[in-house]
Amino acid sequence: MSTIFEPFQQADSSTTRRHGGLGLGLAIVKQLVEAHGGSVHASSDGPGTGATFVVRLPLRALAAIGEERDSAASATAPLEPGPANTRLDRLRVLVVDDEHDARQLIHEILRQHGAEVTMVSSAAEARRAMALAPPDAIVSDVGMADEDGYAFMRKLRADGSRTPAVALTAYASPQDARRALDSGFQRHITKPVEPLVLVRVLASLAARPEA
Repeated sequence: MSTIFEPFQQADSSTTRRHGGLGLGLAIVKQLVEAHGGSVHASSDGPGTGATFVVRLPLRALAAIGEERDSAASATAPLEPGPANTRLDRLRVLVVDDEHDARQLIHEILRQHGAEVTMVSSAAEARRAMALAPPDAIVSDVGMADEDGYAFMRKLRADGSRTPAVALTAYASPQDARRALDSGFQRHITKPVEPLVLVRVLASLAARPEA
């Protein structure tokens, strides 16, 4: 189990894999734990026996986590209006991602910056949603089952859609970025995303001023 905390570890790495996930979850866990001065380890007796994960944190980190939990309500409160380049008021954004947690995260980021967000889990659902209510912008994952983000965007452009689109993906190489742009995306952003980076990119694509 020596590689499970390394990013992008997945047996099937194709962009249309049947099993979800991009191998970032445990890598992020490791980064967060080590940032608090702790460590995380995993062990298993073999296939079918499950796994045990052990997280060790110093007492000062536990105290800090407790303070963060106490302030969680204020952290999720609506944001105060920010500069124009951090606001997406009334911008209709379609988020396409087959990972539930990823959709929820992007939804919360965009909602707190004023956007009206529709979430779908596949390219087919995205086309149906666009037929009902055309969005002002699209944020789409690349690695999705059945039809990946590249194929989704190529079909949209072939059908004449000019809706600005951002590829938000863990496929982070220069070749991946070029493939996204060649498919019809205007911008390529890698996961995990810095919230204000995504907001400012969408603001720019929607002809709002960008810092």
